[in-house]
Amino acid sequence: MTTVLQSDSVQNELFDSLRLELRRGCLVLAVLAQLREEHYGYTLRKALADHGLAIEESTLYPLLRRLETQGLLTSEWREEEKRNKRFYKLSPLGERILEQLLAEWNGINDSLHRILRSHAESAVESQPELTGHQE
Repeated sequence: MTTVLQSDSVQNELFDSLRLELRRGCLVLAVLAQLREEHYGYTLRKALADHGLAIEESTLYPLLRRLETQGLLTSEWREEEKRNKRFYKLSPLGERILEQLLAEWNGINDSLHRILRSHAESAVESQPELTGHQE
């Protein structure tokens, strides 16, 4: 029983690690796509969450700084509702990179769908009772 629990623990850690890796790339794409329109941190987090992609402040703000340092975003401080807020928007370079990343994402997504569909079809074909073929 202890081996099974350890195995589950290792599997959970592995899944969490791989999920985090997958999520990181998706978050970059989502943030860039959302910043086609100007946002400050809170409204960006809310917009992402409203679309089903929650992100912690401790993840978002370092990501925004990195994307700005890479030249993909521009930002400016403005006063709104008597508070200074930093507004972010895609730079012209960010717009071009986003287009390229979206094309890459769509290609990968299409390939994954074909692979998964092919696998599902093969699984069904290998089970005669599901296809109506009797041996």
